[in-house]
Amino acid sequence: MTMIRPVLHHVTIKTSRMDKMVEWYGAVVGAKVQFRDPGACWMTNDDANHRVAFLTVPGLSDDGEKVSHNGVHHFAFEYQSFDDLMSSFDRMRTAGIEPAFCLDHGLTISLYYRDPEGNYVELQSDNFADWEKSSEFMRTSPDFAANPIGTFFDPARVYDAFKSGIDFKILQASIRAGQYVPSTIPNIGLPV
Repeated sequence: MTMIRPVLHHVTIKTSRMDKMVEWYGAVVGAKVQFRDPGACWMTNDDANHRVAFLTVPGLSDDGEKVSHNGVHHFAFEYQSFDDLMSSFDRMRTAGIEPAFCLDHGLTISLYYRDPEGNYVELQSDNFADWEKSSEFMRTSPDFAANPIGTFFDPARVYDAFKSGIDFKILQASIRAGQYVPSTIPNIGLPV
């Protein structure tokens, strides 16, 4: 029997911070409210009816042990280009929204942000601008096999280098080689 493969449509998050979540997802990924009532909100940043949703009910509380509990680590949004990713980084840092950590995974450049509930949201661009090529890299590259989590980098330094005119391929190789490592390696939301 042939498998029919669905595509990911949306993510739904429980929250006790509805207003902050709606504002944050609007600022970070351009999501707009499709419908909202006191207990739920559905938002989209494209032509879909919704891509992210929020549910709120009395009794929700923060998980003080979230880092050491099972659950979703992050979900991701992809930009068409590294230039778009860097432009968005600059727009958000100007608004006071900074990434929690940044990684060059070899196949993607990824900036990880924390939403108001402490969930990680990855904003990325494909280093090959071609899913077939980046998939091949992931499956066959000794570099990826040796370092699948990636190389940390300082996004402000990378932004400045890119805006100075450094070619993306040269810059990406330098990031992966560790030339833009931040002064402090951040926690990536896993137990140490």
